[in-house]
Amino acid sequence: MLDLRRRSLVRRLVLIAGIWTLLVVLIAGVFLTAQFRSAAIRRFDQSLAVLTDDLYAGSTVEDGQLRAPVLTDIRATRAYSGRYWVILDKSPEGAMRPVERSRSLFDSDLMLSSKQIDRLDAAPGQTQYFNMRGPQDKPLRAAAILARLPGYADPVVFLAAEDRTPIDADADRFAGVTAIALTILAGGLVLATVVQVRFGLTPLFRLRREVAAVRRGKAERVDGVYPEELEPLAVELNALLAHNQEVVERQRTHVGNLAHALKTPLSVMLTEASQQPGQLAEVVERQAQTMREQVDHHLRRARAAARSQTSGERTPVEPILDELAVTLERIFQDKGVEIDWRCPEDLCFQGEKQDFMELAGNVMENAGKWCKGRIRAEAAPSGEARMLLTVDDDGPGLPPEERAQALKRGQRLDENAPGSGLGLSIVDELTRAYGGSVLLGESPMGGLRVRLDLPRAET
Repeated sequence: MLDLRRRSLVRRLVLIAGIWTLLVVLIAGVFLTAQFRSAAIRRFDQSLAVLTDDLYAGSTVEDGQLRAPVLTDIRATRAYSGRYWVILDKSPEGAMRPVERSRSLFDSDLMLSSKQIDRLDAAPGQTQYFNMRGPQDKPLRAAAILARLPGYADPVVFLAAEDRTPIDADADRFAGVTAIALTILAGGLVLATVVQVRFGLTPLFRLRREVAAVRRGKAERVDGVYPEELEPLAVELNALLAHNQEVVERQRTHVGNLAHALKTPLSVMLTEASQQPGQLAEVVERQAQTMREQVDHHLRRARAAARSQTSGERTPVEPILDELAVTLERIFQDKGVEIDWRCPEDLCFQGEKQDFMELAGNVMENAGKWCKGRIRAEAAPSGEARMLLTVDDDGPGLPPEERAQALKRGQRLDENAPGSGLGLSIVDELTRAYGGSVLLGESPMGGLRVRLDLPRAET
């Protein structure tokens, strides 16, 4: 069973309007057809009433015998023409006996049922209308009046009937035409409802696009002009965006203050330890240096987590890779390192520039330390709102069993290599803060391949 609460507004409104339209059209069709049939029968009854009145008014009694008037209706003289009349008398026992009849009846008679006789008895002198079967079992519409004539002992029934097939055919044709017309009308109304709903909800669709633009970093706030029903929502969205930005800025300020508060005592400890040589000073200096690195690591992670929760940041990837390649080639110029990088011009990272520089810089710097002389970096879109940054080198690489250990904080697989062992761990935690992942593998160049799955800003 479909849950209307989860259906789109457009489909919900169109569905409601469509059901209502079909219901109204159906009722209108039934009502119009019934009214047409009723009007046609009334006109038919009026013609029959004229004939019964002529029979009643023109009939005479001569020597106790009932004589019918001479009528000029040609149809009543042709056998089975569909136009009939008959004069019946009612015996004291209640039996009906034909006295006079039209030639069109030929060898048939029109006889009344007991219910029809009871209706005539209940309202003598008043014309009664009913349906009956006639010659050749054709459906007839009949009019009859029960009256008494001077000089005639028994009550007399003057009955006129006519084939009602034309009425039924006209009513059926009218019903068919009405059904076609109302179906076209219903289709037009539903189509008009769709257009009306789509047009009426255009501001809502526009608001959705503006919010998406804010999320993708193309805009900082919702600036459109909206109807009075949506204007409060746009104002609240802008207030929410401003509040989130304020919270992030406050967090950044707190992180900066904390970094300053921790680094100053650590710097004092390192300075004092360096001025007083000895075993204790070496221990203090080594531990203080480790604490500084840990503080830098956790503060960097906290800043990345705060920034990853915000929206609207777009960082072009191409200029950063170009800048990093030039810088690292200079740093490792003694090894003659060459960096081949590739990236689409319109590719953008969904995050801050500083974070992407740290991600790409750590990975490419690590490749520069271990490569023999060649590094290849490639950034490309991957799936919906995702991108891949792949860095390969031609160094010794890493065995599969050591790759997971390389991502652990502070792990150095080669104690003779420079560095603190935090590079790849920083990349791993910063990537996960952005909802991405790091994959280490074997490079086609023979060394290590580092692949970063990162959020991509939509173009």
